Amino acid sequence: MTVRSAVITALFALGPGSLGAQGLSFQAGRLFDDGGWSAYSLSWTQRLFGPLGANVGGMYLRGPGASERLFGAGVDASLFRGGRQGAYFIGGVGGGFGTGSAERWWGSWSAGVGYEFVPLPAVSLGVETRYREMAPRHRAGAELAIRLATAFGSPARPAARPALRTESAPPSDTRTTLSGTAGERIDVPATGGAVRLATAGTLREGRSASELVSEVIDVAEAELGRRYQYGGTGEPGDGFDCSGLIQYAYDRVGIPLPRRSVEQARAGREIGRDEAALLPGDVLTFSERGRGVTHVGLYMGDGRFIHSASRGVQVSRLGNDDPNGRWWYRRWVGARRIVERD
Repeated sequence: MTVRSAVITALFALGPGSLGAQGLSFQAGRLFDDGGWSAYSLSWTQRLFGPLGANVGGMYLRGPGASERLFGAGVDASLFRGGRQGAYFIGGVGGGFGTGSAERWWGSWSAGVGYEFVPLPAVSLGVETRYREMAPRHRAGAELAIRLATAFGSPARPAARPALRTESAPPSDTRTTLSGTAGERIDVPATGGAVRLATAGTLREGRSASELVSEVIDVAEAELGRRYQYGGTGEPGDGFDCSGLIQYAYDRVGIPLPRRSVEQARAGREIGRDEAALLPGDVLTFSERGRGVTHVGLYMGDGRFIHSASRGVQVSRLGNDDPNGRWWYRRWVGARRIVERD
């Protein structure tokens, strides 16, 4: 495949219709070849899935000659870039037209590494070095660039949550139970008093199962609109991945859960793929590749669940009545109950 055909294919595959922008980035760099070229780009940035991201935007290159100018567009793919401090990998293609003494058309490919700093929750600064090769004049060399990126968009407005199932208060000598992370059962007084939960040294006031579940869902809902971040656990300046949100919400009420989705899929008690059996607070498990659990969500009731996916913390439906709900329903493989209603 020629550079020109690669550029055209990539631009159509990752065009604006398929990229829901999550941020804006500006990059300025220097290509050390053929007398030196200054390179600038302004791009929309989108997290695709997991650690993979992409950005598409315009490019402008200024050559050493007074009239050497190149204009065009480019698409970059990145691995581990966005929302976290550390190293990442980049690669991309670009192309366009030239003016003055520059070539009439041009194309390029590039690959390299970078390091990102996150001085503010919505701002990141990156330093990149990559090898770039251009056609048809066969320019090639190292490129050093600085990248400034910012996330944008207001958090989604929390949707009205359906009322949890009301339960009459049990007698003071009865007890509700929690399903422990290793299958053990932990007794919790239904009303009043303090109780030691699974995390050693953690004391919380006793409460009913409905109260515990309501608080877990409230904690998760408070994070609506927070960005997706691979490996994110809700630390200051961080986002959430799917299992990070579930762990965070349950941890806030003193119930520890494993960190990874495959481990959370073994926590508590198995409910299975039974819509009628679901209760608020159940952890829904999904498989996006047909084998093994790859995603988890927190069931809220009335066919809705809250989770962290590519567009951040959001509420989705589980059912065949709309396209989005149908997509998740087909990938739903089961549920785990963390808080029992004995």
